[in-house]
Amino acid sequence: MLSRTADHLYWMARFIERAENTARMLDVNYRMTLLPQNDQQIQQIWRSTLLINGLHDTFSQRYDRVTPENVLKFMVFDKNNSASVYDCWRLARENAHAVRGSITSEMWETINTIWLELREQSFGKQDISEYLEWVKYRSHLVRGVTLGTMPQDEGFRFVRLGGFLERADNTARILDVKYHILLPDAKDVGGAADYYQWGALLRSLSGFEAYRHVYRDLITPIRVAELLMLKADMPRSLHYCMDQVYEGIQQLGSHHTWETERRAGELHAQLHFGSIDDIFQSIGLHEYLTLFLKKINALASRISNDFLLPSTTSSFVLE
Repeated sequence: MLSRTADHLYWMARFIERAENTARMLDVNYRMTLLPQNDQQIQQIWRSTLLINGLHDTFSQRYDRVTPENVLKFMVFDKNNSASVYDCWRLARENAHAVRGSITSEMWETINTIWLELREQSFGKQDISEYLEWVKYRSHLVRGVTLGTMPQDEGFRFVRLGGFLERADNTARILDVKYHILLPDAKDVGGAADYYQWGALLRSLSGFEAYRHVYRDLITPIRVAELLMLKADMPRSLHYCMDQVYEGIQQLGSHHTWETERRAGELHAQLHFGSIDDIFQSIGLHEYLTLFLKKINALASRISNDFLLPSTTSSFVLE
């Protein structure tokens, strides 16, 4: 497969997944702000989204105050923010258009229709929670059409590789927002937390029912982290994502890409054989997630160099 085609398929999948995960992160914050809190706590929650995505400075250049309304405008509808839901879908559609001959007509029609519908949306026309759900379900729709119609050849593997790499990155960021930013005191990490906050986090990552099925007990922070990091059968967990990434690199690779495969395997092994107790007791969850994000972004750079075209497009960068 030509590197240019692979590049478009890979980034098409990443941008669709990024739009969905941005919606999920915002949904966590929106649900949390519905709980009784003071203005400072609410502002901290919304600032955390900007900080974890490295967008605080860019936001500050356009908006005077960090408010729920301003952050939602910036992260959802801002056409000048390359990380907004709007712009992610625009870029996904552009990449899909560039490889219309390599995707099915159903895939193209689905992505193009979503883009046309999204262009008609604007802030204030509907409840933001309903809109975020709409974004998530459109991503599900594209994923289903892809699985149901696209031949499972090299192109399909690049779509899967891009999607799961992006999902791992964003799951780690959502966890880091909750554990590090929203629980600033080290003594609070791993302690008891409000049931509804953790329930909101699990629901935003489609993990509430899975948590009940696995643990059948009260929701605790350490078990939430274990579910979303180490459970191999949880579709949004870091472990599951790295299973798919490692398998994809193995299928696509050659002896020229051995180092990239080795690094993916190393990340996968850490999650496959890892223990949540060891993570908390050794370096701490925030430090572990920060290191994971650095490694997965380094892996993404190696994938671009080995398989794709040189590109200025990148994942979110931590400040």
